[in-house]
Formats: sequence, C-alpha cells, structure tokens
Amino acid sequence: MEERMSETSKIDFWFDPICPWCWMTSRWIKDVEKVRDVEVQWHPFSLAVLNEGRDLPESYQKHMDEAWGPVRVATAVSERYGQSEVDALYTALGEEIHHRKNNDNKYSDAIEKALAATGLPAELAEFATSGESDERMRTSTKEGLEAAGGDDIGVPLMSINGVTFFGPVMSPAPTGEEAGKVFDGALALASYPGFFELKRPRNVGPIFNTEQ
Repeated sequence: MEERMSETSKIDFWFDPICPWCWMTSRWIKDVEKVRDVEVQWHPFSLAVLNEGRDLPESYQKHMDEAWGPVRVATAVSERYGQSEVDALYTALGEEIHHRKNNDNKYSDAIEKALAATGLPAELAEFATSGESDERMRTSTKEGLEAAGGDDIGVPLMSINGVTFFGPVMSPAPTGEEAGKVFDGALALASYPGFFELKRPRNVGPIFNTEQ
C-alpha cells in the first residue's frame, strides 16, 4: 500500500468558474498539489450547457444566462495557452467572483481583471460573448459527464487515476497536511472497484479560505 500511495496520482478536474462549491474543492486540490505527488489537468465545464432546455426556477435560469462568459474565456485560454495558464486564470477568476463578489454585467469586469492579473491578452475577453469557443466547451463538458456516467450531476467533478466522482463537496476546504490526509482518503476510495457513493446532509454554506 505504501508503494502505491507514493506513485504520482493523476487528477482530472472539471470546473465552472461561477460555482462556489467547485471553487472550494479546487482550492483543496491546489493545496494537495503542495503536499502530495499529484498531476492535475484542468477542464472547463459549463453549467449553462448542462442546464440547457431544463425547466429551471426563474432566478436560477437568470444565473445560467449570465454564466457563459467565464467558462467560455477559460476554454479559449485552455485551447490556446495550455494547462498552466488556464490554472492561473481559474484562480484569478475565482478570487474575483467568489472572494470579491465581482459578478455584475455577466462577470465582464471579473473576466477583464482576471486576464490582467494573469498577464493574458485583454482581447481574450471577447470570447465571453462571441461563442467562438463553444464547441470545445461543450465537448469538454460532455467528456466530464461521460466520465462520470450521467448528466444528473454538475461540478465539482473530478477523476482520480481514471475513477470519476461528483465532489467532494466541502466547506471550508482543508488546507496544508489536512488537505493531503483528505486526499489520501479519496485516493483509497477511488482505488476500490466496488465503491460508488458516499453522502451526508450539508448544513453550511460556502466558507472561503481567503488567505489561500
């Protein structure tokens, strides 16, 4: 068991920048990168695409109508600049959207500030409304759903060594060595072929670690 745990773990993480629960799980993974031997691949996932054609409450439909921009830009960055840049952009977008509550005008200001913070070209903001990256965004979303085996889930969505889970959902996200210990548990569950589901009631809202 010790030899297996020392091997590099491959993580695929699907994210929509607007989701606070996904944001916290992603910050856990960023801390896991510091304390465990993992290799992370970041994949855009569109909640707006997931919810197309569904009968949603008016307030949530409005939320979905405004959700296209950040994930479109993230997809464009992923296509053109690769993993390190989409990782950095997601961090910058999350800090703007979730920590600074910068979510007006379909996240346009958050997108502009995130691009500036990461040194990416400002003109990438045009992808938020052009739809030019939509085909790849839809494909990435579909790939995440197919890996998870259904369309009745959303994000956070992650795969550990090829085993895909919805979650884990946590609030707040563990940090430091505690993040590593939680990951050890997730890795152990992923390594058992008969494991499928674990859930308990959620009794808190999003609690962000703003010092991360």
